[in-house]
Amino acid sequence: MLAVKLLLAPSFVVGASLATRRFGARIGGLTGGLPVVAGPIVLVYALTHGRMFAADAAAGTLLGLISLIAFVVVYGRLAGRLSWTASMLAGWAVFAAATAVFTIVSLPAGACLALAGGAIAAGLAALPRPPHAPSPHAPPPAWDLPLRAGCALALVLTLTAVAGWLGPQLSGLLAPFPIIATVLAVFTHAQRGPEELVRLLRGLLSGFGAFALFFFTLAVSLPSLDTPAAFALASGVALLAQALLIASARRRQAVGSTGLVAEPAASES
Repeated sequence: MLAVKLLLAPSFVVGASLATRRFGARIGGLTGGLPVVAGPIVLVYALTHGRMFAADAAAGTLLGLISLIAFVVVYGRLAGRLSWTASMLAGWAVFAAATAVFTIVSLPAGACLALAGGAIAAGLAALPRPPHAPSPHAPPPAWDLPLRAGCALALVLTLTAVAGWLGPQLSGLLAPFPIIATVLAVFTHAQRGPEELVRLLRGLLSGFGAFALFFFTLAVSLPSLDTPAAFALASGVALLAQALLIASARRRQAVGSTGLVAEPAASES
């Protein structure tokens, strides 16, 4: 359990950050949309409190995903005119308000999945589209990745420490607390500006489909499968869905790049 807390979530934050640098903000966002923080948190719940606690928490996490989407949309809408601090705090406030509403709601996993899917579509419609192609940026400082990992670790330790007192419903609602979304959004906003941030956040929202499938699979499989088998099955479903999304996004990027190159060539002729 200590290894799960100390290694998994910070490692995934670093991995998503490296993907952003290598392949661009949208691909980095898609990578960050995987349950790379909430998944380890629910795994800790299963190891600490048992499979049924974790199954109930997984169903609650699907509703918590709607709160996470609200954070992403609010941050993205405000980032063009407010600082990263104000945007982050406003997003956190909306996440907390949505979580408070969902504490009085109890729905089957299928209904939670449908609501989460509708929230993803609504979030993509609500986020602005970046107007320009991405521009090159200076390399980040050497302390960038360690600081991102440290921020993720601090938030994971806090959430897992209080889970036993909160019960499965509220623990599940808080599992999608925007840990990786906050770390990626704040650093991208501060270092690369609001347009690159919006690309990242749109990628995150697109990637949340795999997030939702992961927790739906956990919610329905943990009561009948042991913990390793349920998490292996959920991980396979999420990775397959995300691989398809990333392949589609890279094809669109390639087509867009070809168009940008062809347009000047046509004008010269």
